[in-house]
Amino acid sequence: MLLTVWFYFVLVVLTIIASLMVIIYTIFDPTGDSSLKITKLWGQGLLRCIGVKTEVHGLENVTPGRPYIFAANHQSAFDIFVILAVLPPEVRFLAKIELFAIPLFGPALRRAGSLPVDRSNRQAAMRSIDQAAQAVRSGRSIVIFPEGTRNATGEIMPFKKGGFVLAIKSGQPIVPVSISGVRNILSPGWGRVRPGPVKVVFGKPIATDTYKSRNKDELMAVLREAIARNYDPDYPNKPGDTGQKATAPAQTAVRAG
Repeated sequence: MLLTVWFYFVLVVLTIIASLMVIIYTIFDPTGDSSLKITKLWGQGLLRCIGVKTEVHGLENVTPGRPYIFAANHQSAFDIFVILAVLPPEVRFLAKIELFAIPLFGPALRRAGSLPVDRSNRQAAMRSIDQAAQAVRSGRSIVIFPEGTRNATGEIMPFKKGGFVLAIKSGQPIVPVSISGVRNILSPGWGRVRPGPVKVVFGKPIATDTYKSRNKDELMAVLREAIARNYDPDYPNKPGDTGQKATAPAQTAVRAG
């Protein structure tokens, strides 16, 4: 219980500090590029405050400096902190529009270059996808959660199609990201937190320039299989690792990416 109280205290404090710093940084750098290192430190700080260790595989599949769409399975809100901690800092999120309404955090999220998606408005959602595709074509990487929501069972849920329209329009590779162990730390929703290990596996990039909107279902199936192949719903409760161990803990991954 004390660990949970400590985590939420640190979450609030670090979020306020990081949001203010992002807003200040983007006054001098409107692109938001320089502020992304702050969001990475925010994610790493939240992992460290409760003793979460990351086991990262497959970073050799990601070429530094080139744009990707990183597509990850979604077990918990803690996935976001893990992604920020282990990825190179030059990534933005395609995030639900409700997050952008949070005082201070929402403006910082927008100024850092993340893009809102209004799931209740199809036309607005398609405009966001077009903007995200343009951002990727111009050299910026985007993180998406194709399931669209968190899942309490640990199973990979059906994918939403919007992220695949984005991938095809961008013409850039999509990287499958398999995250295991997070739901043991923080279950879907915001409740008790527990320390523990997390495994993140970056699969080989999947080319999108051979797909069209009419066959996006094929791309969805390929990506789903790639994420499922490296996802362990029982981690860390049974032995077995996937891939060659690249880095651990998370801060080492910064140098690799």
